[in-house]
Amino acid sequence: MSNDIPAVSVIIPVYNAAEFLKDGLNSLLKQTLREIEIICVDDGSTDGSLVILKEFEKADARIRVIHQENQGAGAARNNGMDVARGKYLAFLDADDFFEKNMLKAAYDRAEETEAEVCVFNADLYDHTEKVYKKCTWAFRKQYFPEKEPFAATDENVRNNIFRMFNGWPWDKLYQREYVRRLGIKYQNLRTTNDMLFVFIALACASRISTVDEVLIHQRVNVRTSLSRTREKSWDCFYIALLAMQKELKDRGLYDTLERAFVNWALNFSLWQLNTMTGSAYEKTYRLLKRKGFDCLDISRHNRRYFYSNKEYDKFLKIYTTPYEKSSGYQKAK
Repeated sequence: MSNDIPAVSVIIPVYNAAEFLKDGLNSLLKQTLREIEIICVDDGSTDGSLVILKEFEKADARIRVIHQENQGAGAARNNGMDVARGKYLAFLDADDFFEKNMLKAAYDRAEETEAEVCVFNADLYDHTEKVYKKCTWAFRKQYFPEKEPFAATDENVRNNIFRMFNGWPWDKLYQREYVRRLGIKYQNLRTTNDMLFVFIALACASRISTVDEVLIHQRVNVRTSLSRTREKSWDCFYIALLAMQKELKDRGLYDTLERAFVNWALNFSLWQLNTMTGSAYEKTYRLLKRKGFDCLDISRHNRRYFYSNKEYDKFLKIYTTPYEKSSGYQKAK
Protein backbone atom coordinates (compact mmCIF):
# COMPACT_ATOMS: atom_id res chain seq x y z
CA MET A 1 0.00 0.00 0.00
CA SER A 2 0.98 3.64 -0.48
CA ASN A 3 2.45 5.32 2.57
CA ASP A 4 -0.45 7.77 2.41
CA ILE A 5 -3.20 5.14 2.32
CA PRO A 6 -3.58 2.71 5.25
CA ALA A 7 -4.24 -0.91 4.41
CA VAL A 8 -7.12 -0.99 6.91
CA SER A 9 -9.16 1.67 8.67
CA VAL A 10 -10.33 0.32 12.03
CA ILE A 11 -13.47 2.09 13.28
CA ILE A 12 -14.47 1.70 16.92
CA PRO A 13 -17.58 3.25 18.49
CA VAL A 14 -16.88 3.93 22.15
CA TYR A 15 -19.48 4.51 24.84
CA ASN A 16 -18.57 4.12 28.52
CA ALA A 17 -16.05 1.38 27.77
CA ALA A 18 -13.27 2.54 30.11
CA GLU A 19 -13.05 -0.84 31.84
CA PHE A 20 -12.01 -2.66 28.66
CA LEU A 21 -10.70 0.08 26.39
CA LYS A 22 -7.00 -0.27 27.16
CA ASP A 23 -7.01 -4.03 26.54
CA GLY A 24 -8.72 -3.63 23.18
CA LEU A 25 -6.54 -0.77 21.97
CA ASN A 26 -3.35 -2.46 23.11
CA SER A 27 -4.26 -5.61 21.19
CA LEU A 28 -4.83 -3.45 18.11
CA LEU A 29 -1.51 -1.65 18.47
CA LYS A 30 0.21 -5.06 18.59
CA GLN A 31 -1.29 -6.09 15.24
CA THR A 32 1.29 -7.54 12.85
CA LEU A 33 -0.26 -5.43 10.09
CA ARG A 34 1.25 -2.06 10.88
CA GLU A 35 -0.23 0.02 8.04
CA ILE A 36 -3.50 0.78 9.79
CA GLU A 37 -5.40 3.74 11.14
CA ILE A 38 -7.56 3.40 14.24
CA ILE A 39 -10.53 5.76 14.35
CA CYS A 40 -12.15 5.84 17.79
CA VAL A 41 -15.51 7.62 17.90
CA ASP A 42 -16.45 8.59 21.44
CA ASP A 43 -20.24 8.62 21.66
CA GLY A 44 -20.61 11.02 24.56
CA SER A 45 -19.03 8.77 27.20
CA THR A 46 -19.33 9.81 30.84
CA ASP A 47 -16.93 7.31 32.44
CA GLY A 48 -13.51 8.58 31.44
CA SER A 49 -13.32 6.74 28.12
CA LEU A 50 -12.48 9.95 26.27
CA VAL A 51 -9.51 10.63 28.56
CA ILE A 52 -8.13 7.16 27.83
CA LEU A 53 -8.65 7.65 24.11
CA LYS A 54 -6.79 10.96 24.15
CA GLU A 55 -3.86 9.33 25.94
CA PHE A 56 -3.62 6.65 23.25
CA GLU A 57 -3.98 9.27 20.51
CA LYS A 58 -0.96 11.16 21.87
CA ALA A 59 1.09 7.98 22.14
CA ASP A 60 0.51 6.59 18.63
CA ALA A 61 0.01 8.60 15.44
CA ARG A 62 -2.16 5.84 13.95
CA ILE A 63 -4.94 6.59 16.42
CA ARG A 64 -7.48 9.32 15.72
CA VAL A 65 -10.19 10.29 18.20
CA ILE A 66 -13.52 11.82 17.21
CA HIS A 67 -16.00 13.03 19.80
CA GLN A 68 -19.74 13.27 19.22
CA GLU A 69 -22.76 13.89 21.38
CA ASN A 70 -24.49 10.64 22.30
CA GLN A 71 -26.13 9.40 19.09
CA GLY A 72 -25.61 5.65 19.24
CA ALA A 73 -23.20 3.14 17.73
CA GLY A 74 -24.71 3.40 14.25
CA ALA A 75 -24.04 7.13 13.98
CA ALA A 76 -20.58 6.64 15.49
CA ARG A 77 -19.63 4.05 12.87
CA ASN A 78 -20.98 6.28 10.09
CA ASN A 79 -18.98 9.26 11.33
CA GLY A 80 -15.86 7.13 11.52
CA MET A 81 -16.46 5.78 8.03
CA ASP A 82 -16.78 9.33 6.67
CA VAL A 83 -13.15 10.11 7.54
CA ALA A 84 -11.64 6.66 6.88
CA ARG A 85 -8.88 6.47 4.27
CA GLY A 86 -7.93 2.78 4.26
CA LYS A 87 -8.36 0.34 1.41
CA TYR A 88 -10.45 -1.82 3.73
CA LEU A 89 -12.76 -1.07 6.65
CA ALA A 90 -12.98 -2.99 9.92
CA PHE A 91 -15.69 -2.16 12.46
CA LEU A 92 -14.72 -3.36 15.93
CA ASP A 93 -16.27 -3.04 19.39
CA ALA A 94 -14.48 -1.31 22.24
CA ASP A 95 -14.85 -4.21 24.70
CA ASP A 96 -13.60 -6.99 22.41
CA PHE A 97 -10.01 -8.14 21.97
CA PHE A 98 -8.12 -9.53 19.04
CA GLU A 99 -5.46 -11.97 17.90
CA LYS A 100 -2.36 -10.06 16.82
CA ASN A 101 -2.57 -11.44 13.26
CA MET A 102 -6.28 -10.62 12.85
CA LEU A 103 -5.97 -7.71 10.43
CA LYS A 104 -3.01 -9.23 8.56
CA ALA A 105 -4.79 -12.54 7.97
CA ALA A 106 -8.01 -10.87 6.84
CA TYR A 107 -6.18 -8.30 4.70
CA ASP A 108 -4.01 -10.92 2.98
CA ARG A 109 -7.02 -13.10 2.22
CA ALA A 110 -9.01 -10.14 0.89
CA GLU A 111 -6.12 -9.12 -1.35
CA GLU A 112 -5.52 -12.69 -2.54
CA THR A 113 -9.17 -13.16 -3.52
CA GLU A 114 -9.93 -9.53 -4.46
CA ALA A 115 -12.80 -9.79 -1.99
CA GLU A 116 -15.37 -7.09 -1.41
CA VAL A 117 -16.15 -8.72 1.94
CA CYS A 118 -13.87 -11.10 3.84
CA VAL A 119 -15.34 -12.94 6.85
CA PHE A 120 -13.25 -14.55 9.57
CA ASN A 121 -14.01 -16.85 12.47
CA ALA A 122 -14.59 -15.69 16.05
CA ASP A 123 -15.39 -16.96 19.50
CA LEU A 124 -16.99 -15.57 22.65
CA TYR A 125 -15.32 -14.67 25.92
CA ASP A 126 -17.69 -14.85 28.88
CA HIS A 127 -16.63 -11.93 31.06
CA THR A 128 -18.35 -13.31 34.16
CA GLU A 129 -17.28 -16.94 33.90
CA LYS A 130 -13.84 -16.09 32.41
CA VAL A 131 -14.11 -18.83 29.76
CA TYR A 132 -14.03 -18.96 25.97
CA LYS A 133 -17.02 -20.37 24.13
CA LYS A 134 -17.52 -21.40 20.52
CA CYS A 135 -19.56 -19.21 18.21
CA THR A 136 -20.57 -21.71 15.54
CA TRP A 137 -23.69 -19.89 14.32
CA ALA A 138 -21.69 -16.96 12.87
CA PHE A 139 -19.41 -19.02 10.61
CA ARG A 140 -21.39 -22.00 9.32
CA LYS A 141 -18.95 -23.81 7.10
CA GLN A 142 -21.51 -26.43 6.11
CA TYR A 143 -23.15 -23.80 3.90
CA PHE A 144 -19.96 -22.50 2.28
CA PRO A 145 -19.43 -23.34 -1.40
CA GLU A 146 -16.34 -25.28 -2.40
CA LYS A 147 -14.70 -22.40 -4.24
CA GLU A 148 -13.90 -18.86 -3.15
CA PRO A 149 -14.53 -16.07 -3.76
CA PHE A 150 -18.26 -16.51 -4.20
CA ALA A 151 -21.26 -14.27 -4.78
CA ALA A 152 -24.37 -14.05 -2.61
CA THR A 153 -26.53 -14.73 -5.65
CA ASP A 154 -24.67 -17.86 -6.75
CA GLU A 155 -27.10 -20.75 -7.10
CA ASN A 156 -25.43 -22.77 -4.33
CA VAL A 157 -25.24 -19.75 -1.98
CA ARG A 158 -28.37 -17.65 -2.40
CA ASN A 159 -30.63 -19.62 -0.06
CA ASN A 160 -28.07 -19.61 2.76
CA ILE A 161 -26.34 -16.23 2.59
CA PHE A 162 -28.12 -14.86 5.68
CA ARG A 163 -27.54 -17.95 7.80
CA MET A 164 -23.93 -18.77 6.92
CA PHE A 165 -22.81 -15.53 8.63
CA ASN A 166 -24.14 -13.29 11.39
CA GLY A 167 -25.45 -9.76 10.94
CA TRP A 168 -22.84 -8.15 13.18
CA PRO A 169 -19.99 -6.21 11.52
CA TRP A 170 -16.90 -6.97 13.59
CA ASP A 171 -15.84 -10.34 12.09
CA LYS A 172 -15.60 -8.94 8.59
CA LEU A 173 -13.33 -6.80 6.44
CA TYR A 174 -15.02 -4.58 3.85
CA GLN A 175 -13.46 -3.05 0.77
CA ARG A 176 -13.96 0.69 1.32
CA GLU A 177 -14.52 1.56 -2.34
CA TYR A 178 -17.15 -1.18 -2.54
CA VAL A 179 -18.98 0.24 0.50
CA ARG A 180 -18.77 3.75 -0.95
CA ARG A 181 -20.15 2.54 -4.27
CA LEU A 182 -23.09 0.84 -2.55
CA GLY A 183 -23.79 3.96 -0.48
CA ILE A 184 -24.72 1.92 2.58
CA LYS A 185 -24.80 3.31 6.12
CA TYR A 186 -25.57 2.02 9.59
CA GLN A 187 -29.09 2.70 10.84
CA ASN A 188 -29.70 5.18 13.62
CA LEU A 189 -31.30 2.62 15.95
CA ARG A 190 -30.58 1.90 19.60
CA THR A 191 -30.05 -1.79 18.83
CA THR A 192 -29.85 -3.88 15.63
CA ASN A 193 -28.31 -0.85 13.93
CA ASP A 194 -25.72 -2.99 12.11
CA MET A 195 -27.78 -5.69 10.40
CA LEU A 196 -28.84 -3.62 7.39
CA PHE A 197 -25.27 -2.57 6.61
CA VAL A 198 -23.80 -6.05 7.02
CA PHE A 199 -26.40 -8.06 5.15
CA ILE A 200 -26.74 -5.62 2.26
CA ALA A 201 -22.95 -5.60 1.92
CA LEU A 202 -23.07 -9.40 1.71
CA ALA A 203 -26.15 -9.55 -0.52
CA CYS A 204 -24.65 -7.23 -3.13
CA ALA A 205 -21.20 -8.79 -3.08
CA SER A 206 -19.90 -10.70 -6.07
CA ARG A 207 -16.65 -11.64 -4.29
CA ILE A 208 -16.87 -12.99 -0.72
CA SER A 209 -14.04 -14.93 0.91
CA THR A 210 -13.35 -16.36 4.35
CA VAL A 211 -10.58 -17.04 6.88
CA ASP A 212 -11.25 -20.17 8.94
CA GLU A 213 -9.30 -19.04 11.98
CA VAL A 214 -10.53 -17.55 15.26
CA LEU A 215 -9.17 -14.01 15.07
CA ILE A 216 -11.44 -12.05 17.39
CA HIS A 217 -12.91 -12.64 20.84
CA GLN A 218 -16.27 -11.04 21.55
CA ARG A 219 -16.72 -10.19 25.19
CA VAL A 220 -20.19 -11.27 26.37
CA ASN A 221 -22.10 -11.31 29.64
CA VAL A 222 -21.05 -7.73 30.34
CA ARG A 223 -23.53 -5.77 32.43
CA THR A 224 -23.10 -2.52 30.49
CA SER A 225 -23.39 -4.06 27.04
CA LEU A 226 -25.76 -2.27 24.68
CA SER A 227 -27.29 -5.61 23.69
CA ARG A 228 -28.70 -5.84 27.21
CA THR A 229 -30.90 -2.79 26.59
CA ARG A 230 -33.07 -4.38 23.89
CA GLU A 231 -36.18 -4.31 26.05
CA LYS A 232 -36.03 -0.52 25.94
CA SER A 233 -35.92 -0.70 22.15
CA TRP A 234 -37.98 -3.80 21.58
CA ASP A 235 -39.06 -3.01 18.00
CA CYS A 236 -35.64 -2.14 16.55
CA PHE A 237 -35.27 -5.65 15.12
CA TYR A 238 -38.52 -5.23 13.16
CA ILE A 239 -37.55 -1.79 11.84
CA ALA A 240 -34.22 -3.24 10.70
CA LEU A 241 -35.86 -6.23 8.99
CA LEU A 242 -38.30 -4.00 7.10
CA ALA A 243 -35.44 -1.76 5.97
CA MET A 244 -33.45 -4.79 4.83
CA GLN A 245 -36.42 -6.14 2.88
CA LYS A 246 -36.96 -2.76 1.18
CA GLU A 247 -33.28 -2.43 0.31
CA LEU A 248 -33.23 -5.89 -1.28
CA LYS A 249 -36.27 -4.96 -3.35
CA ASP A 250 -34.87 -1.57 -4.36
CA ARG A 251 -31.63 -3.20 -5.50
CA GLY A 252 -33.45 -5.87 -7.53
CA LEU A 253 -32.24 -8.71 -5.30
CA TYR A 254 -35.39 -9.70 -3.46
CA ASP A 255 -36.69 -12.28 -5.94
CA THR A 256 -33.34 -14.07 -5.86
CA LEU A 257 -32.78 -13.84 -2.11
CA GLU A 258 -36.37 -13.94 -0.83
CA ARG A 259 -36.15 -17.43 0.62
CA ALA A 260 -32.95 -16.57 2.48
CA PHE A 261 -34.52 -13.36 3.78
CA VAL A 262 -37.84 -14.90 4.87
CA ASN A 263 -36.12 -17.71 6.75
CA TRP A 264 -33.76 -15.24 8.42
CA ALA A 265 -36.65 -12.92 9.29
CA LEU A 266 -38.52 -15.77 10.99
CA ASN A 267 -35.45 -17.03 12.84
CA PHE A 268 -34.48 -13.55 14.03
CA SER A 269 -38.03 -12.58 15.01
CA LEU A 270 -38.48 -15.73 17.09
CA TRP A 271 -35.13 -15.21 18.78
CA GLN A 272 -36.09 -11.65 19.64
CA LEU A 273 -39.41 -12.77 21.06
CA ASN A 274 -37.89 -15.61 23.08
CA THR A 275 -35.36 -13.29 24.71
CA MET A 276 -37.91 -10.61 25.66
CA THR A 277 -39.73 -10.46 28.98
CA GLY A 278 -42.63 -8.53 30.47
CA SER A 279 -44.27 -5.81 28.41
CA ALA A 280 -41.60 -6.06 25.70
CA TYR A 281 -42.56 -9.70 25.12
CA GLU A 282 -46.24 -8.80 24.86
CA LYS A 283 -45.63 -5.92 22.45
CA THR A 284 -43.37 -8.06 20.27
CA TYR A 285 -45.88 -10.93 20.22
CA ARG A 286 -48.74 -8.63 19.28
CA LEU A 287 -46.69 -6.88 16.59
CA LEU A 288 -45.65 -10.12 14.90
CA LYS A 289 -49.14 -11.57 15.06
CA ARG A 290 -50.94 -8.41 13.93
CA LYS A 291 -48.77 -7.43 10.98
CA GLY A 292 -45.15 -8.49 11.34
CA PHE A 293 -45.39 -11.98 9.88
CA ASP A 294 -47.46 -10.62 6.99
CA CYS A 295 -45.24 -7.64 6.18
CA LEU A 296 -42.11 -9.79 6.27
CA ASP A 297 -43.72 -12.27 3.82
CA ILE A 298 -43.44 -15.10 6.35
CA SER A 299 -47.15 -15.92 6.26
CA ARG A 300 -47.14 -16.13 2.45
CA HIS A 301 -45.29 -19.43 2.34
CA ASN A 302 -46.02 -23.01 3.32
CA ARG A 303 -44.00 -25.33 5.51
CA ARG A 304 -41.77 -26.62 2.70
CA TYR A 305 -40.38 -23.13 2.14
CA PHE A 306 -38.79 -23.02 5.58
CA TYR A 307 -35.56 -24.63 6.74
CA SER A 308 -36.82 -25.45 10.24
CA ASN A 309 -40.05 -27.28 11.00
CA LYS A 310 -39.68 -26.23 14.62
CA GLU A 311 -39.56 -22.55 13.71
CA TYR A 312 -42.49 -22.92 11.33
CA ASP A 313 -44.53 -24.59 14.08
CA LYS A 314 -43.73 -21.70 16.43
CA PHE A 315 -44.79 -19.21 13.77
CA LEU A 316 -48.10 -21.01 13.23
CA LYS A 317 -48.80 -21.11 16.95
CA ILE A 318 -48.23 -17.38 17.35
CA TYR A 319 -50.10 -16.55 14.15
CA THR A 320 -53.19 -18.47 15.25
CA THR A 321 -53.14 -17.88 19.02
CA PRO A 322 -54.32 -14.64 20.67
CA TYR A 323 -51.80 -13.25 23.14
CA GLU A 324 -54.24 -13.80 26.02
CA LYS A 325 -54.14 -17.55 25.30
CA SER A 326 -50.39 -17.74 24.73
CA SER A 327 -47.89 -19.34 27.09
CA GLY A 328 -46.20 -15.95 27.52
CA TYR A 329 -49.42 -14.43 28.83
CA GLN A 330 -49.93 -17.31 31.23
CA LYS A 331 -46.40 -16.83 32.63
CA ALA A 332 -46.98 -13.10 33.08
CA LYS A 333 -50.18 -13.54 35.07
